[in-house]
Amino acid sequence: MSKRILHTMLRVGNLEESIKFYTEIMGMQLLRQNENKEYKYTLAFLGYGDESEGAVIELTYNWGVEEYDMGNAYGHIAIASDDIYETCDAIKAAGGNVVREPGPVLGGTTHIAFVKDPDGYMVELIQSKDSSKGLEG
Repeated sequence: MSKRILHTMLRVGNLEESIKFYTEIMGMQLLRQNENKEYKYTLAFLGYGDESEGAVIELTYNWGVEEYDMGNAYGHIAIASDDIYETCDAIKAAGGNVVREPGPVLGGTTHIAFVKDPDGYMVELIQSKDSSKGLEG
């Protein structure tokens, strides 16, 4: 039986702002979007390629809900990048919020950075060559 991760769902308070962040700042594509008028929510699926080829992000906008309590259990989404230094420069130039500048992880050699999306979700950028090494490298 074959299994794979399909998507990660994030609840967002402003769907248009979140779509703009993930497409214009993070470089993803809006793959599909649909709304459910009966239950008053809209879903948007974004990623770097077709859903049949890899995991994507599902943004869920519950109509009229502008913010959520993040709690303290959520960590982050991780994205590999060929050059996180260049990627962070581009994110900042596009108006994105880099909250941890690129560099080696504490106690290791894997190069990482963190970006915060409009709803406060953290996105970790990991240098592609280090993406499967874990923290040690």
